[in-house]
Amino acid sequence: MRINNEQDLLQAVKEDPWMMDILAAVSTLGLPDCWVCAGFVRSKVWDLQHGFSSKTPLADVDVIYFDPDDLREETEKIREARLREIDSSVPWSVKNQARMHVINGLAPYTSSTDGMAHFPETATALGLALTPQDGLRLSAPHGIRDAIGLVVRPSPFFTATPQLQSVYEQRVAKKNWRAVWPLLQVVKAAGS
Repeated sequence: MRINNEQDLLQAVKEDPWMMDILAAVSTLGLPDCWVCAGFVRSKVWDLQHGFSSKTPLADVDVIYFDPDDLREETEKIREARLREIDSSVPWSVKNQARMHVINGLAPYTSSTDGMAHFPETATALGLALTPQDGLRLSAPHGIRDAIGLVVRPSPFFTATPQLQSVYEQRVAKKNWRAVWPLLQVVKAAGS
């Protein structure tokens, strides 16, 4: 199955029991403005666009939420531990986007989607969440065109911030995604 639009992506996820189990586990935490994001979504798209029959293993499963009332890193660790109790086979990573701006030296984010908008690549700025009615929704602050088109490009924030352009370039080199997904087209940062 190839992904041509958001509906195709949502359908592909609904048909993936592993992804739906992950989303269901995360929803049990009841976190505000919560999404399973980044490689969890991006890798699914790239695997399908490459016609892979099995899923590419993930280094971690990124769970983000937005809670300005509790900025303690310990709270994130407690939530990771709770998810490990539900499924210990998943490499969980839980981050409160209400505190991530401090770590990244930026102005405060206004939501989890705003946090995603500050991710280095447009194709990584994707998140999925279950709705209360067991539906599925997608957050894609930069759209899904790059992800489904197999394009790796810096997000607008990284393009507009000269000191971050080298961070993007280093990240892309370190990740070496083309070794796994050879059809990817990598766009250089403007200043490189």
